[in-house]
Amino acid sequence: MLRKQSIFTYQFFRDSELLTISRYGENEAGPVGTVYQATFSLNGQEFMCIDSIAKHTFTFTPSISMFVTYDSESEVDHSFAKLSEAGEILMPLDTYPFSERFAWVQDKFGITWQLSLEPK
Repeated sequence: MLRKQSIFTYQFFRDSELLTISRYGENEAGPVGTVYQATFSLNGQEFMCIDSIAKHTFTFTPSISMFVTYDSESEVDHSFAKLSEAGEILMPLDTYPFSERFAWVQDKFGITWQLSLEPK
């Protein structure tokens, strides 16, 4: 049986939290305690993710990324600093023709994030 629990709030996205997390229990398909499914919100937008126990020949790629817009430069800067820790910067935090403040980073887990200041 999957055990569910509601957890904490993310530290660098406002209005964001881990809503539920389901882990494998005894005599289930995955190793006990590993995540089966989770739901979370980032800036109020809900997402669901799953972790497959099947072996795959693929991993995360930059072809899919999370795009997050912010109301202030300080929010962009803070998220950029946190997400780029032990990650890779794909486009440095800077001014671009399409955004006054933008960065594209791959976090330490391989997920890519596009961070942009909301146009005024």
